[in-house]
Order: sequence, then C-alpha cells, then structure tokens
Amino acid sequence: MKIRLDRVVDEPFEWQETLEIARGELDRPEIADLGKVECQGRISPLAEGYLLEASLSHHAAFRCMRCLDDFEMPGSSQVSLLIEIRRSDEHLAEEIELEEEDLGVLIVAQPELEVRPILIEQLHLDIPMKPLCRDDCAGLCASCGKNLNTEACDCKTEIDPRWKALQKLQPDS
Repeated sequence: MKIRLDRVVDEPFEWQETLEIARGELDRPEIADLGKVECQGRISPLAEGYLLEASLSHHAAFRCMRCLDDFEMPGSSQVSLLIEIRRSDEHLAEEIELEEEDLGVLIVAQPELEVRPILIEQLHLDIPMKPLCRDDCAGLCASCGKNLNTEACDCKTEIDPRWKALQKLQPDS
C-alpha cells in the first residue's frame, strides 16, 4: 500500500489491511507456513514529519530447530516510526552517521510512502531466530536420530576423550 504523506495534513490517516506474504519473500527456512498478516495502522502529522504506528498479528507454522517437528505459534508486534521527508538528493546520497535516537526514523525523498516493506521488516524482527516447539525440547539423538521428546533411545553416549580425565574425579557419574 502506498500512502501519500502530503495528503495527511490535519487528521491522522488510518488503515486496516490483510497482507498475504509468500514464504519465499521472507527467506526464512524455519517458517513452514505463514498465514495472513493482519495490520492496523495510523499515520499522524507532526510539526516535523509524520508518525507511523501499526500493529501486526499473524499465525505461523515453524519447524523446531531441535527436533524438526512442525508447530504453530501466533505472533504480534508493534511498529512506531518517525518519518521525515528530505527532498534533497545530495543529502540522501551522502553517508549519514546514525545516533541512537535516529534508529526509529525513516527518511524518504518523496512524499509517497510504501508501507509493505516496513511491515515485512517488522515481521522479520518478530519471527524467532531459532524457533523451538517448547523451551525444554530434548531434540534428536545424535546417534540414531530418534525424537527424544516422544521416545527414549538406547544409544550409549560416549564421553569426549578430552573430558575422560574428569570422570576419575566422580567415577559414579
């Protein structure tokens, strides 16, 4: 969705939309399936620029990074971003050193704002880097490959030879 910022003058502009984002568009292999992303947003005019506020909610299926089982997890996040229009091409071409307070600022050259990339970026931040089906997931056996969450395995764990000397300190363990 493109929003003309120069038309947001006196009153905030509010919108609501449902995004369908292909799994390949996010380029995250841990996502098995991504449902529709619901978005509610608002752009308010400020003395210097605009304030974009949006909330996202989605439902996704992930592949657990330990046991490789699929599981579903809902997600939601909030976006708050200050938007400034700087029309000077020279200013945009030069490098700008960002301070900590500049991290929530988006500088655009035209008074037209494409919202979809901003929402996709926020979705990237909302998706866990290492999704786990549960916090205490036991994962797979390194020897036989059994899922240790559902069944025990009879594999004998061998001690790394570098640690065998420590076993002499506690022979019963």
